[in-house]
Parts: sequence; C-alpha cells; structure tokens
Amino acid sequence: MELRQLFSASDLLIGFDPPDKWEAIRRLIGHLVGAGKLTVAAGAHVLEQVLARERSMSTGMERGIAIPHAAVDQVDKVIACMGIVSRPGGLLFDSIDAQPARLIVLLVIPRSQKLLHIRTLADVARVLGVDSVREALVAAQSPEQAWNALALGDNGTRR
Repeated sequence: MELRQLFSASDLLIGFDPPDKWEAIRRLIGHLVGAGKLTVAAGAHVLEQVLARERSMSTGMERGIAIPHAAVDQVDKVIACMGIVSRPGGLLFDSIDAQPARLIVLLVIPRSQKLLHIRTLADVARVLGVDSVREALVAAQSPEQAWNALALGDNGTRR
C-alpha cells in the first residue's frame, strides 16, 4: 500500500506536541473521531485497544518512529493518521533504540484482516525507514508538504 493512499494531507498533523505518548495516542484518535473516520463510540473502543496494546509492549520503533496500533472490529478498512513532532527533543515512546519519536503513526486495522495488518505495518516501516523521507516529514511546514514527502518515499521505495 502506498502511504499516499493511507493518509490524506489532513491526516498529517504538523507541530504535534503532546506531553507524553499516552496523550499522543488520545489526540490521534481524537483526530480520527473529529474527522468523522471513527464514531465517538468506536473511538472510545479503539482508544482502549490501542492503550492496552501499548501497555503490553511499546510500539516505539527505531529512528524516531512509533506506530501505535490495534486490530478492531469497529472498522472495515485501515484508517490512520500521523503526528509529526517538530520539537528537536521529540517524544519519549519507550522505543527499541531508546531514542525519542518524531513520527507517531496511528493505525486502526480491521481485526479480520491479519495479512493487511502485517503488510500495512511493513509498508509504513519501509517508507519511514528512509532518512530523507523522515527528514522531509519533520521539516514540513504544512500537511501538503508532508504528504509530498510521503509521495517521494512511496516512489523511492517500491519493491
């Protein structure tokens, strides 16, 4: 899946600045509810599931990337948004490499589609694993600039 298909420009939150990873997850889910991609009731359930997943094992990856996620029954397609932390210190996310996160990608995936779950996580990691893509996302001054950075990543990382 190309990340340009996964995210619209409005789902790329520039200047994202929550105080901690728990509030980051709440704000990202709040964005999906506010955008009409989740109902309030579904948002509450997704929040519960993502927080439970995060408590069991951190979704902080490497290279400034965190991918909090959950597989739930309340959606029939993958929905996502990304918080782009612009402050230099990033956001502590208990990452594998102990580095702060600058890109927090929330994924909500249909529980019935396990293969899609794995593929989506892999595609996000593949594109965001490119240094120039991460740098362009963090430097983006608008959601459109961030979306264009994803487009470059999609084009440059095709298998």
